[in-house]
Amino acid sequence: MKHPAHIGIVGVSAEGAALCYRTICAEAPTFLGPHQHPELSMHTLPLARYMEALEKGDWPAVAGLLQVSARRLEAAGAKILICPDNTVHEALDIYPSDSVLPWLHIAEVVADEALARGYARLGILGTSWLMESMVYPRQCSALGIQTLIPTADQRLRIDQIIFDELVNMRFEASSRAYFSGVIESMVAVGCDAVVLGCTEIPLLIEQPDSSLPLLDSTRLLARAALRHALA
Repeated sequence: MKHPAHIGIVGVSAEGAALCYRTICAEAPTFLGPHQHPELSMHTLPLARYMEALEKGDWPAVAGLLQVSARRLEAAGAKILICPDNTVHEALDIYPSDSVLPWLHIAEVVADEALARGYARLGILGTSWLMESMVYPRQCSALGIQTLIPTADQRLRIDQIIFDELVNMRFEASSRAYFSGVIESMVAVGCDAVVLGCTEIPLLIEQPDSSLPLLDSTRLLARAALRHALA
């Protein structure tokens, strides 16, 4: 097998980026042999800079921050770019990257997996910005897949859990129970699977906690990057 391509990870929040990195390193030996994985580089600006731009609705600024990391990773020798943060993909959709490197789009990866598994109606969980954006509807509708989001009150509480707890490495049993309840409510509206569309949610919710099949955006993106690096 030829040497796998160098993967560049554009980090936004630490826990999600770390989970993506760990997944690539943990699963690569199956294809490459013991202790082997593609060369990896990560660049992460402070989350506070993204939060400042997001709170202002300044998507060009979000896109600019992603570009800073993309340029650093390109200079480091990366050949593929991924961003294990669902929310900021709205900026990539509106303001396409000027990087010469290919980006793998997290929602496209998830939508392809949903199609392969035969799911037709997905519940989307993530930050309020993500749930209320077109990131998943845009990719899923192109494949004939419907998307639904929780109620306004549920979205507010999910957003609070993400930013008060998950990005700060707090994983509370009460929050796990809340997410399980939200997923149960999505069964009632006809969802046949649910997207964990914040890259920290998989650290809180696992399949035994859910009454619906889970699409773990973090690990799916990591596996897609690994496949592309080996191709």
